[in-house]
Amino acid sequence: MDRALYLSMNGASQAMRAQTIHANNLANASTTGFQADLAQARSMAVYGPGMPSRVYSMTENPGTDFTRGPLQQTGNSLDMAVKGEGYIAVLAPDGSEAYTRAGDLQLGVFGELLTGSGLPVLGNNGPVVLPPHENVEFGADGMVSVRELGQGAQVLAAIDRIKLVNPQPQELVKGTDGLMRRIDGGETPADAQVELASGYLEGSNVNVVDSMVEMISLARNYEMNVKFMQTVQQNSESSARLLQIQ
Repeated sequence: MDRALYLSMNGASQAMRAQTIHANNLANASTTGFQADLAQARSMAVYGPGMPSRVYSMTENPGTDFTRGPLQQTGNSLDMAVKGEGYIAVLAPDGSEAYTRAGDLQLGVFGELLTGSGLPVLGNNGPVVLPPHENVEFGADGMVSVRELGQGAQVLAAIDRIKLVNPQPQELVKGTDGLMRRIDGGETPADAQVELASGYLEGSNVNVVDSMVEMISLARNYEMNVKFMQTVQQNSESSARLLQIQ
């Protein structure tokens, strides 16, 4: 009786954890450059004194969906989308190098190039900082050029190059802040093959329909386990009454 109760309780709790992962994906269905989290469950034996006669289910996040989201044209010169594979290198709040595909860039009050969430964009020698200028242009290779104050319309000065990287998926891990980092904690060298598309943003790669269907399936799974726990309780009460009769 206790084994059945344990299994159903564990199944219900793991269904709730899986729902949390899918709910987070749905909440970021419109987030620029968001990459969905994956969820899976597997059976694990309970080891201890004696034979491992019991099992429990374990929901885990095996990785990230690296499918690329759709490109959306915005016409904003500060919006950047990575063409194909690759990432934009940024400076994370903890001072480490991190990677993102969210190219909704903006300029800070001191001319620093920032992501939409306020993270400094890295260049060849640290964060990219622009001098006072009248116009800024971005090349497909990440080159940042500006027309400084008082200069002619055709006079552009190359300031820096946005660091574009292309690490392998197995080398990356996604943090709770949504940024990708190297598993070994190191830095990835710039890759000249990665290109940017100016005036575009990459949308989220979350498939809303699939996520909703999975949420419904998990909800039914949770209800089934709760009903099973109620059945176990009823059987236990019936057994107790039979023993009282004896």
